Formats: sequence, C-alpha cells, structure tokens
Amino acid sequence: MKIIKVIAVIALFLIALALGAQNQEVVNFNYLIAQSDFNLSTLLGLVFVIGFACAWLLFAGIHLKLKMQIRRLNKQLVKAGISAKSAQE
Repeated sequence: MKIIKVIAVIALFLIALALGAQNQEVVNFNYLIAQSDFNLSTLLGLVFVIGFACAWLLFAGIHLKLKMQIRRLNKQLVKAGISAKSAQE
C-alpha cells in the first residue's frame, strides 16, 4: 500500500511539473495590500500549498479534538469500572 502512495505522489508531482512548464505566462496578482507580477505556474503552486496547509491544520485540529474526546470517554469508562472492550459489545 505504501508503494502505491509513493507512486501516486510521484505521478502528481510529474503532472504538476508538466503543467508548470506549460504555464510560464506572467500574470498580475492583486492582493489586499499591493500587487505583483508572478509566473502563472508559481502562483498556482503557491495557492495550492497554502490551501493544503490550511486544510491540514483544520483537520489536524478536528483529529486532536476527537482524540481528546476518546481519551476523556475512556477515563470515564475506567472510573465507572467498565473496560472499553466490554463497552463495545
């Protein structure tokens, strides 16, 4: 399964590289404070990385919240004298 993930990541990287090589047009990017000229491929890559980082932080927060809830509920089960395995049955 790990080899499939590695192959998928390499394939996506190669596709991104091919698209980046074809999109060398310079575009004017107007953001809140100022504006700058960027290569289209650079701008697309930057926006993708920022979106990925935001999504990762969001889901990491949700994952951490759920892990804390599981820990709290397991402590309540132990305090009540019920094992987690018998509670699942």
